[in-house]
Amino acid sequence: MSESKRICLLPGDGIGPEITAEAVKVLEVIGAREGVRFEFDEALLGGIAIDETGSPFPEETLAKAHAADAVLLAAIGGPKWDTTDPTKPRPEQGLLGIRKALGLYANLRPVKILDALNDASSLKAEYLEGVDMLIVRELTGGLYFGASGREDGVEGAASGGGEGMRAYDTMEYREYEIERIVRVAFDAARTRGKKVHSVDKANVLESSRLWREVAHRVAADYPDVEVVDQLVDNTAMQLVRWPAQFDVMVTENMFGDILSDEASMLTGSLGMLASASLGDGTALYEPSHGSAPDIAGQGIANPLAMLLSVEMMLRYSFEMHEAADRLAAAIEAVLADGWRTRDIADASTLPQKMVGTKAMGDLVAEKL
Repeated sequence: MSESKRICLLPGDGIGPEITAEAVKVLEVIGAREGVRFEFDEALLGGIAIDETGSPFPEETLAKAHAADAVLLAAIGGPKWDTTDPTKPRPEQGLLGIRKALGLYANLRPVKILDALNDASSLKAEYLEGVDMLIVRELTGGLYFGASGREDGVEGAASGGGEGMRAYDTMEYREYEIERIVRVAFDAARTRGKKVHSVDKANVLESSRLWREVAHRVAADYPDVEVVDQLVDNTAMQLVRWPAQFDVMVTENMFGDILSDEASMLTGSLGMLASASLGDGTALYEPSHGSAPDIAGQGIANPLAMLLSVEMMLRYSFEMHEAADRLAAAIEAVLADGWRTRDIADASTLPQKMVGTKAMGDLVAEKL
């Protein structure tokens, strides 16, 4: 009897269902080869959940996530649900909610340059040599989870000092939240290049000064790992100046959100950046791109970030390392053969080598 693995699928919005279909296709090929039966339990999250239930994160979705061995999320959101009205639900509340509910405090985003995509990056090829970094982002604290709100009729809030509306968001961290994410980064660095860049804004923010103090205390337990303190604005510049200097980067929630999107362009597209969210509960895997509503339904979305997220799921949740290696090799082989989706194509791409979502998934499945 074959081994069984249950995956909670969250296709979400926009291109989400399209790239989810390719992930299922590839997993079924892997399962047949490995003698593993993947069971898929689909649930609602984000905009579609608002439309069907009124909530971006229904209770049924949490129950299915808890019951699964892993959660695979595609993408959420879109202009249909954009609002500045604090009383109306937003898709992003679903994403933040499931991360918090599952205790997923560590987001891992690998950024590696594949030889076949050197020309896809917005940087010149000579700046990309040796780029292979892991961004470790704290996921359940900081500005996104601190106290926030609005107040009407606050004296001095309006331009010129008159009464007006006041809005606030609070960035706060507790010592244990910093320590556990920094340890994730140092543990990862021990298996890689033994170097950690701890990114903060300690010259301005009190929360960053605590971050730096805790990071240094943790570093004392890892004498074999070099630690570098770096301000977030300098880091943003260094990512495009000399990205190969980074091995493991660890930072708070909002900084990590922004820097990982910037780093994705080293690979040529957000469509190539996968992520794993780990912590106390069922792990969640998702591509780092958004729902791309402008191309939804056209069959042209790049599914590779989703497939690379599947690779991370095979490694971290299922310990199927050989299968993960084969999937990574299959993706690289397809790209080496010249196949491209629109987002990673360049002037040298032959018209007959330009493929859509389904065809790219088929090519990877065939290589497997």
